[in-house]
Parts: sequence; C-alpha cells; structure tokens
Amino acid sequence: MTKPDPPQPAHREGTLRSRSFVGLVLTQFLGTFNDNMLRWLVVPIGQQIPNLGEAGSLALGGICFTVPYLLLAPAAGSLADRHSKRDVIVGCKVAELAIMLLGIATILTGNIWSLFAIVMLMGAQSALFSPAKFGSLPEMLDLHHLSKGNGVMGLATVVSSALGTVAGYGLYSLTQPDIAKGVTMATFWPAAAALLGMAIAGLAMSLLIGREPAGNPTRKMTINPITETIPALKLLWSDGPLWRAALGVAFFWSMASLAQLNIDRYGGESLGLQPMWIGVLLFVLVVGVGSGSVLAGYWSAGRVELGLVPLGAMGIAISSFLLFAAGNWIDGATDVSTREGFMLSSLILLVLGVSAGLFNVPLDSYLQSRSDIRTRGTILAGSNFVAFAFILLSCALFWFLHDFLYLTPAQIFMVAGLGTIPVVIDAFRVLPDITMRFLFWLSSRTIYKVRVVGDENLPEQGGALLVANHVSFMDGVLLMGLSTRIIRFLVWGDYSNMFGLRWLSKTMRVIPIKSTDGPKAIVHSLRTAKEALMEGELVCIFAEGQITRTGQMQAFQPGLMRIVSGTGCPVIPVYLHGLWGSIFSFKGGKFFWKRPRKWPYPVTVVFGEPIAEPESASQVRQAVEHLGVKAMEYEKPNQVIPVRQFIRQCKRTKSKVKFADSSGLETTGARSLIGALAFKRVLERNVFTKDEDTVGLLLPPSVGGALANLAVSLSGRITANLNYTLNDEVLNYCVRAAGIKHVLTSRRFLEKRPCHITDAEVVYLEDLKEQVTGADKAAAALCTYAMPASALERSLGLHRVDPDDVCTIIFTSGSTGEPKGVMLTHANVGSNLNAIEELLSPPPDESVMGVLPFFHSFGYTVTLWFPACSMATGVYHYNPLEARMVGKLSQKYKVTMLFATPTFLKTYTKRITPEQFSHLNLAIVGAEKMPLSVAKAFEEKFGFEPTEGYGTTELSPVAAVNLPPSRCLNTVQSGCKLGTVGRVLPGCSAKVVNPDTHEDRGLNTEGLLMIKGPNVMKGYLNQEDKTAEVIHDGWYNTGDIALIDDEGFIKITGRQSRFSKIGGEMVPHLLVEQELMRIVDSPNSENGSDEMPALSVAVTAVPDERKGERLIVLHRKLSKPVEQILKELSDAGLPNLWLPTADGFLEVDEIPILGTGKLDLRALQQMALDAFCSKSTSSDQTNHSSASADQNESGATVAATNQ
Repeated sequence: MTKPDPPQPAHREGTLRSRSFVGLVLTQFLGTFNDNMLRWLVVPIGQQIPNLGEAGSLALGGICFTVPYLLLAPAAGSLADRHSKRDVIVGCKVAELAIMLLGIATILTGNIWSLFAIVMLMGAQSALFSPAKFGSLPEMLDLHHLSKGNGVMGLATVVSSALGTVAGYGLYSLTQPDIAKGVTMATFWPAAAALLGMAIAGLAMSLLIGREPAGNPTRKMTINPITETIPALKLLWSDGPLWRAALGVAFFWSMASLAQLNIDRYGGESLGLQPMWIGVLLFVLVVGVGSGSVLAGYWSAGRVELGLVPLGAMGIAISSFLLFAAGNWIDGATDVSTREGFMLSSLILLVLGVSAGLFNVPLDSYLQSRSDIRTRGTILAGSNFVAFAFILLSCALFWFLHDFLYLTPAQIFMVAGLGTIPVVIDAFRVLPDITMRFLFWLSSRTIYKVRVVGDENLPEQGGALLVANHVSFMDGVLLMGLSTRIIRFLVWGDYSNMFGLRWLSKTMRVIPIKSTDGPKAIVHSLRTAKEALMEGELVCIFAEGQITRTGQMQAFQPGLMRIVSGTGCPVIPVYLHGLWGSIFSFKGGKFFWKRPRKWPYPVTVVFGEPIAEPESASQVRQAVEHLGVKAMEYEKPNQVIPVRQFIRQCKRTKSKVKFADSSGLETTGARSLIGALAFKRVLERNVFTKDEDTVGLLLPPSVGGALANLAVSLSGRITANLNYTLNDEVLNYCVRAAGIKHVLTSRRFLEKRPCHITDAEVVYLEDLKEQVTGADKAAAALCTYAMPASALERSLGLHRVDPDDVCTIIFTSGSTGEPKGVMLTHANVGSNLNAIEELLSPPPDESVMGVLPFFHSFGYTVTLWFPACSMATGVYHYNPLEARMVGKLSQKYKVTMLFATPTFLKTYTKRITPEQFSHLNLAIVGAEKMPLSVAKAFEEKFGFEPTEGYGTTELSPVAAVNLPPSRCLNTVQSGCKLGTVGRVLPGCSAKVVNPDTHEDRGLNTEGLLMIKGPNVMKGYLNQEDKTAEVIHDGWYNTGDIALIDDEGFIKITGRQSRFSKIGGEMVPHLLVEQELMRIVDSPNSENGSDEMPALSVAVTAVPDERKGERLIVLHRKLSKPVEQILKELSDAGLPNLWLPTADGFLEVDEIPILGTGKLDLRALQQMALDAFCSKSTSSDQTNHSSASADQNESGATVAATNQ
C-alpha cells in the first residue's frame, strides 16, 4: 500500500473479451470450484476421525491446504518466470486431474488420514498455479483493463468457492460415505463423476489461453523452500511499496479464512440458525466479495486505484464490530429475534464482503502492474507465501480463540475488527492523498456523468502544468479524480485556509495563492509551483484567476508563464465543458441555490496535446478554446434536436403565450403544438409526396409563418424560407436549386408583396386551413395533452433524425451573383440555441421581438427557434421599419429582447418612446458595424447600452457576442468590450491567419478571421467546390479581416473583399468610410416617416493603371466641400495612400443598400465602374467581385419591403 509508481510497459494490449482472458477466467472458476468441492467433501469425512472434532477437522483441512503454498512458493515463482505461464497453467490442470483420481481412490479404499494428504496435494497444485495465473493477467490485459480483470477474477474465485463448498457438502449428503462401513463406487459415483468432470473441463478451458514468451527463460529452477523463500521475501522487502501491498493481500486472505471458519459457528451458536440458513450466510458473504471485486474493477476506471484500500479496510473493521454487536443482541431462543438477527447479519456480511473485495483487488493489480516482468513470478510467489502464512496463522488463531479461550463467534469477529484497526490507520497514513483523490472521483462521478477525451495526453511520469478553464467550484475535484497521478492545484488562499478545508489542503498539498497578499507572496506561490514541476509533479492552474460569472472564458493571467518558463515541462491545455449551469457554477448569478437540471449532470473533459514551449498565456488560452470545439463534437450525438425541444417546451408551457403577431393572433404552447401537428397532418395527406425532402416557404415573420415552419420540421422535412425581396428570376433559381416541389405562402401576403413562382406548385395557407378536419384537431390535441413527449417524438419518427441531418436551407442574398444555398443542420441551429440559453440565461417571462424575416438565418434561428424551444414568447411583425408598430407590440407583450441591425436601431431610437421599450433590457445588433453615435443615442433614451455580435449565414448565424451589461449579474467580470463584436460562443473557436498563406498570426495582429465550431454549416447546396473554398479542416473562412486581443475579444476591421491594394499596401474601405461618415455627419430625414435611414457615404474601388486600384467615394449631397473633407481626413492621421483624391468623389441620389441597411456591394461597385471605367473593365471587375464579396453574406436581405 503506497503511492503508485509508473507501471512498467510490459502489458499486452488486450480486453476482457479476449480469448485468453475468457479461458483464464473459466479455468480459474472450474479449478477453484473443484478445489473447494473436494475440500468440503473431505472435511466432513475427516470428522469421522475419533477425537478430532468439527473445529479440529476444519482447522486441519485448512492447514493441509495452506502448507503447500508456503513450501512451494520458490518453485511456483521460478516456474512462472522460467516457462510460459500458459504451459504452467496447462500442466497444473493435468496435475489436478491426476489428484482427483487419487482422491477418489483414497476414499474408496477407506484410508481416512490419506484424505488430508490429497487436500495437501490440491493445495500444492493451487500453489504452483497461482503465480502463473496472476502473472499472466498483465500479459494479456492492457493497464486500463487490469483492475477490471482482477475484479472479474475475484468474482470468479469467490463465486466458485461458494458453489464448490455447497457442492462438496451436497455430494457428502448425497453419497453419505461412511469410512467405517466402507465406500463403494455404486454409491460414490456421483461425487467421482463431478470431481473428474470439473478437472477435465478445466483442462479444456486452459487450452484457450494464448501462449506468451517466458518472462525470464534463463532463470534456474528453485525448489528448497528454506533457501529460496528467503530471497523471494528479501526481493519483496527491498521494494517497500510491493512489500506493503503483499502484506495487504495477506491480511485479506487471513480475514477471508477466519470469516469462513467462523461463520459456521456464528450462525449456529450466536444466531441459533439451522445448517441450511448458515449456508445462506456464507453465500451472502461470497456474493459481497464478488460484488466488491467487480465494483473495485469498475471504480478503478482503467487504472490501479489504491484509494480504495483504506475505504475497504474501514468497511471490514466496521462490519466486524457490527457482527459482534448483532451476535450479542440476538436471543437465539426466540424465532422473531433469530429472524431479525439473520436478516441483519446477512446485510452486515454483504457489506463485509464488498469491503473485502474493494480492499483486495487494487492490491492484486498493483502487485501485477508494478513488478518487473523478469521477476514477476518470484514476486507473486513471495506474496503468496506471505498470504498463506497469514492464512495458516488465521486457522491456528481460530482454533486457539474458539477451543482454548472459548470465545464466542461474535467475540471472534470483534477480535478481527480490532486487528483491522491498525491496517486502517496505516492505510490512511500512507495513502491520504490517493484516498482523497478517489473520493473526489467518486463524488464527481456521482454528481456528473463524465466523458473524458484525450487523457492519454497526461504524462505517466515527469512534470507538466495543466491549464484549464474555470467554470465551477467542482472543477478541481473533477480533474483530481480523472488523473492516475496526484495533481497539485494552485488555490485561492482564503479557500485553502477555511475551517474544514485546511486539513484537506495540506493533505492534497495545494499551493495557496492570493493577489491581495502582495507581490512577494504571489512570487513565492509561483516559485513553489515551479519547483513542483521541476520535481516531476503535475500542477494545475485555473489561469483565468477566478470562476467565470458569464459562461465565457476570461483572459488568462500571465502567471502561468512564470511557472512553466525554464522548466522544460509541457503545458497540457484542459477544457471543461458542461459545468456551466450546474449548481456549483454562477449561472443566473447564483451559486449552489439552483435546481439541478439533470442528474447525473453530463460533463465532458478534454485534455489537449502538450505544448512544449508556449509563447504567451494568450496562446495557451487559444489552445484551451480550441478544445471546446472537440468537446462539442462528442456532445453532438446526444443533442436533442430543436424540433424535439419544441415539443417538450410546448408541453411544459401549455397555457403560456408562445407566439403572437401584429395581426392580433396569439397561440399558447398547447395551441402552437396542436396547430403545427394538425397542419402537418394536412400537408402530409394533401400536399407532400413521399420523396419530397425540401419544402419552400414564402411567408413573413408571423404566427402563421412560424407554425408553417414547425409543421414542416415535424414532418421530418427540410425548410427553405425564400427571400421575397429578390426578383422573380432569382427566386425561381432558388426553387430549382433546392429541388422544391411545393411552396407554402399566403394570398394576403402576396397581395402586398407579389412574387411569381413558376418552378414549383404554390400552396396557400388559407386553402390548407379549410382542409383541417375535426379528426386532425382531435388527434393533435390528444398528442398534445395525453401522449408523453418521448412517445410523440417516436411516433413522428423524430428519434431517427441525426443531428447532422440538414434542418434548413437559407439562401444568400445574391447581391454579387447567384444566391448560394447554405445547408444548416439540426446541430448547427441547436448549438446557437444552447449558446443563447447559456450566455443570456433567459428568465421565464422572456419575450423576443421578431422583426427579422425567417429567410434570414438570424431570424430563423433566434426569432423562430429560440422562442419555440424555450419559455420565451415570440412577437412578430413583418416590417422592421414600421417602428411605431414595433413599439406598440413591445409595450403590449413586454418585450425584453431585440435583435436588429444598427440601421433599424437608429430608426427605433427616433420613433419609439421609452415607455414602449420600458421592459426591453437586451438589444444585440449585427450585420454591420454599429456607430458609437447610434449606441450612445439608444442608451441615453432607453437606459441601457446595445451591444454588438457577429455572425454569418454559414455560422447559423451567431459566432461571437458581447454579453450585454444589462444581463451580467455581477460586476466582477466583463463580457463586453466597446468596439468589438465580443468573444466566440462557448464550444466555438476563432483565429486569424495570413490571408494568402493561411499561417496562424496569433493574437493582437490583423488577419483573416477563421471560425470553428458546431455552428459551422454543413456546406453549400450542390456546390462542393465552393464549400471546399471556405471550409478547411473544419475552419470556416469568414472573409472578414479582424484581430483577437488577449482577452479573446474580436475586433472586425474590414472585409477581405473591402480592401484595396494601392501601391502595394492594403487599404481598408471600412476605416476610410468610418472617418468620412464622422466628418460628413449628414443627418437623416426628420419627416417622421418610417423609411430606411439613408446612408450618406460609401467607399469602393476601381482599377487604376498606375497604382493597381483607386478609392472611389460615393456620396449623397455633402454638407461640406470635398477639399475640406480631404483636409479633415488628412488631419485625422490616415496614411496618404488611404486618402481618396478629389476627383474620386461621386455624388449619387441614393447609396445602394440591402433591406438590412448593409451596403449592396455589387451595386455599389457597379456604379463606380460605370462612372469611372470602360464597359469591358466593368464587366471583368464585377465578375471578380462576385467570387469574393458574395462569400458569407450574413443572411443578406433582412427586411421585407416597406408595405
């Protein structure tokens, strides 16, 4: 019993299902069964010897079986080392067959004393068999299966022992051999057949074992037990840990022997039981040992878990004392007391057996795994000698205590308990940290369902610094339990000195650190951690310095570099996924006082590849962030797809308003599900064909549009919401590209926005509504109110939908060419929904304003599926520019969340009153950069600051977000940084690369932004080549130029397509544009209308023979002369190459924009080319632009036309 050293690499890569292991287990089972069957057949016969007595017969039988283990230990060890262990095992089984023949002959001849010699021969056979048996386990099993293998062997041993004992007594009762009268084969043949049959079967099973080379074929055979046992014991003694383990194994077997001998007396004398019920007590003990052995193998979790040893010893001691108490409490003269005593004793014996199994299996595994393969046989033989010496002593002790001191069986159990106390104390003294580590593992596995990925990256020896994200108070407990080695943690000083934790901190040798103690104390803590690394220990630091309060990973502190620098030790990045939201996290602003969402709570821990020499703490942070993507990959198969979440949420919120729109239509959770199910039945009966996969929808954001989408998804088909702001030619191209046969729309809608679909059948919702029958409504209501959600999902076939199946197709705007169909999977959409739930912690009364159309990925994911899958209410209006209606709806439904573009936000700031937005506390904008003036005006009017997010259609759409201060329930950490689009979502990762070579540029350097995560689209519809252009090894090329700072915040500095190469230098249009807008500051119309706010200036480029390209500024009527504008641009500090020329200004009536307020880049450039270049050049340039600018249109056109 000691701290485990690294195991030596001598293990065969095998599992518990390998032929060799199965053969060994069956051989062990049959052999042990036969040993005990013969032994307990002989012991009752031996009681026929005059003056020997029952106790004497039991003790003598035990001694005869045990002595050979002492005498043959050297020979057994040398045999197992010198020869293939398989050969030794087969030879022992042949010997067993011969011994059985001798035993049968001895009984038939009536030589009663010779029977004990036969028992001794069986002991000799078992003694030679044992080192080969246990020594072969590490040769046929890998280390991860070794403890489980020992558990299975332990189970096979105790079960076969019990069954063999019962069979031995049974054969004695059946054949009734009376030596005095003589025994004949006519009456004894059942016993003879059983003994020989088991021996032959065991020999046959031994042949299944594969042959492995001998561990030390040059070793000499040793036979002399005196001269050779001492060297074996010296070899054990020289290795303190192995010697302690051998003593532990010996203690286990001595206790097992004592318990086996004492139970017979305990049941009869203390409990007053009949012999049959005494056998049940023994059987219960055996079941306990077997269960404990298997449990030890399971709890060892693929390693040698010595932390079980002190706990097992404590269980043995407590159980022994309880048996003493039960034996003294029972009055054997009354039936009631006897019955209660039997039940109580059975329970205690079960616990005793389980404790013994937990105690023994790790010790056996440790002896096997740590011993040198060349001397393993000798080590195991020496261990057997010690074990059976203890067994012999226990037999003698039982005889002495019972027959000479006349102790009752209950008192003998008390003596056993007292003898176990020193073992308990010594085990806890030697293994305090390993015991606590196991308790951490057990507690974490009780609370969490843990998936571990990459634990092979933890070094088996040598120092390493583990750097992990910090999500909850259980992070350290979880990590400690996952390592086979002790990990020393850097812990906040106040925690390590708390009452009740001080002893634990000292035991686990944590390294306290506290910033308020001053620089010297911090340096001391970091130096202590560094010294631990140099001494070959594992050290873990949560480099954020505190538990996250936002759900996002915070900046890593530079102290980790002070620890690892100059040590030569690697950094192991670790990502903890799934702990945010557990009761030990700060989600919702509360610690602990939360109701667990699941039990056990699913958690994934990913260990990354070692980083040899990290350059900075930020580099390590990025490595940890990248691991989050891998964690999400493993979580995907268990993900509940959005449409199934919709069903479950509607059943939870049957009476709460789920959807509402400006027409006055409202549906509760129950009515929404009923409507969607009834609608689905009509569509499947009257519209859809069996081979129809994709269904088109041409509907505005509304209750009807939401239910139509949900009905299609419930049918297991793909939705394709069509962009009704496109012209008919492009619209029909999308229909053809997606293979759409039917398009669902509304006559009322088409009256306001005429669209002519020629390549698919148009189906009107008004007509479908008339086709809904009473049976449809009744069936839908029955499913909603009476059928469990799981049963409903199965009846709809939704349990067969793979998360990687396509959920929807969203077409880009086609502003630079033909639209591309972006295929988003159920996992893509679900990952965004999960991120919203994790980061924003929506309350039950959440209400979302849905003004973004469903053909926009943000509108589809966030304003359709988020309220559908949560407790939030979705409130819809078809025109985002009708600010007065948006304000009226917001006030009526107490809207709390708004997702829009800065352009729309500008309109709402002007047209909506503070009373109408009085409940609004979250406004996230995207699609374009938010001017500071817009943010400031919104905050001044409505009392909170809008924040920016980032995404593209190809990213489902959200990739990064600033957490609004209004939703941050603490002031300790910030999830928002002005001028950035925030941090990536949990489970996603971002990096910037060289636009030309795609080499990683690290942090704080501009480059092409790449995103990886569960939100990355499946690909472009029928365009594998274009998919391959933008997705490389899971990384999506956003086409945006950005930089990532040390805290993980992303700052977008421009689009790759909005850069010009002028005189060899890359000039960003966006930065020049921002300065121009600041200078021009042209106010929008104040006529009170709800028209789209007009942009005043935009920058593009045209070819230039001298410099490659030149900047062109398109503008509406300016309030300042061009010369003054250029002067102010120069005064702003822009480089000369970035300044447009005076003749590069072009006045236009309107700046071309999309419905979102985003620039229509294709139209913008075309206007510049028409004005400044020839027609042919214009055509070539437009084609070139189409290849890049259309990439990653983030949902393209967001708004419907003004109605």
